[in-house]
Amino acid sequence: MTRPTLLTLEGLTKAYPGVVANDDVRFSIGEGEIHALLGENGAGKSTLVKMIYGLVKPDKGAMTLRGAPYAPDRPSAARQAGVAMVFQHFSLFEALDVAENIALGMENPPKRRDLAARIRDVSHDYGLPLDPSRLVGELSAGERQRVEIVRCLLQNPKLLIMDEPTSVLTPQEVEILFATLRKLAAEGTAILYISHKLDEIRALCDAATVLRRGRVVGDCIPRDTSARDMAELMVGSVLHVPERRAATPGDVALELRGLDLPAATPFGTSLRDVSLSVRTGAILGVGGVAGNGQDELLAVLSGETLAPPGTLFVDGDDIGALPPPARRHLGVLAAPEERLGHAAAPDMSLVENALLTGQVREGLAPRGLIDWGATRAFADRIIAAFDVRTPGNHVAARALSGGNLQKFVIGREILQSPRVLVVNQPTWGVDAAAAAAIRQALIDLAEGGAAVVVISQDLDELMELADDFAALNGGRLSAPRPTAGLTMDEIGLMMGGAHDMEVAHAAQ
Repeated sequence: MTRPTLLTLEGLTKAYPGVVANDDVRFSIGEGEIHALLGENGAGKSTLVKMIYGLVKPDKGAMTLRGAPYAPDRPSAARQAGVAMVFQHFSLFEALDVAENIALGMENPPKRRDLAARIRDVSHDYGLPLDPSRLVGELSAGERQRVEIVRCLLQNPKLLIMDEPTSVLTPQEVEILFATLRKLAAEGTAILYISHKLDEIRALCDAATVLRRGRVVGDCIPRDTSARDMAELMVGSVLHVPERRAATPGDVALELRGLDLPAATPFGTSLRDVSLSVRTGAILGVGGVAGNGQDELLAVLSGETLAPPGTLFVDGDDIGALPPPARRHLGVLAAPEERLGHAAAPDMSLVENALLTGQVREGLAPRGLIDWGATRAFADRIIAAFDVRTPGNHVAARALSGGNLQKFVIGREILQSPRVLVVNQPTWGVDAAAAAAIRQALIDLAEGGAAVVVISQDLDELMELADDFAALNGGRLSAPRPTAGLTMDEIGLMMGGAHDMEVAHAAQ
C-alpha cells in the first residue's frame, strides 16, 4: 500500500569527537506507517531521533516534513510541527499527580479542570485509562508510560517517536499498547518505533530501516523477515544463541531467611517474608512487573540496604550488617537496573567507573594509592571482552549509548569473578547480539561455580537462563520452581501473586 510521505531524511550526518554517530542517513516515513528503526547498540539510533526531535543539530543533511523544510532547533519547535517523543527513561515527578506532570510538558496548559477532562477523554479513547488526580509515585511502570503517551497524544502529533516502549511492560500491557498504536496509525499518525524485541517488531511494524555503525545498511518488511535475519542484518554476522548448560549445583552460597523490610521511601515497596537460596553453579531467575520490590531486593543483597540479623547469609555466615565494600571482598557483587547514576557515575570516565567497584577485588588501590595503570588495564579488559563501542576508556559514562553502558556495567562485575552475582535487568535496552553475549557470560559464570541471581522483566530471558524461577509481587517472593516444564500460564499466576502455586502444583 502506497502512503503519502510524511517525513524524509536526506543525508543526515552527525559526528562527535572520535566517532561518527550518523553517516549520510536517508529514508522516509509515510503517513499512518509504523516504521521500525533497528540497529545494535551504538548504531546511531538515539542520535538520529534526537535530530528529528530537535535535541541535536545535524552537521550535514536535511529533513522535510509534509513536503516543507524541517529543522527544529529545540524540542518545543518539533512539538509545534507535530512531532512527539516518548523516551525510554520516563521524565516524571513522583510527588506530583498525573495532571500536574502532563501540564509540565505542555507549552500552554489549560486550566486544571479542562486538562483533567481532556486526559480522561483521550486516555479512554485510546484504551489507556488514567486518573488525572493520582500521584505518579503510586502508579505502576505501565501506568507511568501511559502518562508519557497521553501527554504526547494531547499534542495531536503527526509523528510519534517511541524508544524501547515495552521494556517495562507486562505481556498484557504490551497488547494494550499495540492496540493503541494501531489505532493511531489508522488515524494517520506515523510512528517511528525503536526496539530490540524483534518478535514485537514483526508483529507491529509495516517497515523497518536498519542502521549499523551510523549508516543505513538495509530495510525490510518485518512480517516477511525472520527475527534472526533481522538480527544478523543489524550485526552484520551470524548470531550465536547462548548454550544452556546442564545444571550441577553445589553448596548453598546465598540465602535469605524470612526477610521483612519496610520501604525506604514513600513510593518504595516493603519486602515481606522473603526467603530464597541459591547454590553455586546455579542461576535463580526472579520475575515480576516493575515496582514490586526488585530494586529493594537488589539493595539488600548488595549491601546498599542492611539486613536485620539472622536473615542474610553467604556460605553460612551472616553478612546482613556488612556494607558493599566488605561484601565485595567476600565476592558478593551486584549490578542494579539504573545504569546511569546508580551503576555508573555519569560524568566520570570509564576508567574511573571501573575503579568504583573494581578496586577491592582487582587490587586497584594498594595501600590506599590508586594504581591508574592497572585501573586503565581493567577498563580496557571490560571494553574488549564485552565489545563496548567507545572511542576509548577516557570517555565519560554518559557519552555511551544505553546498551553500551549496560555492557560495560555487566562486564565490570563479571570480570571480577564473583562468588555471588545479583543483576537486575541485565540486557535492558541491549541489542540481540549483545544480549546473547551477556546471557552466555552469565551462564559461563555459573558454570564456573558462582551463584547467580537474575532479576528481569523479560520472561523469555529468565526461561533461557535460569534453573529455577520465582516471582515478586507486592514485595513477596513466591517459592522457586524449576524452569523446566514451567508454563507461561503458571508464570502469569505466580507474577499475579498466586504464592501458593507450588502447593497447587504439588496437589495435581
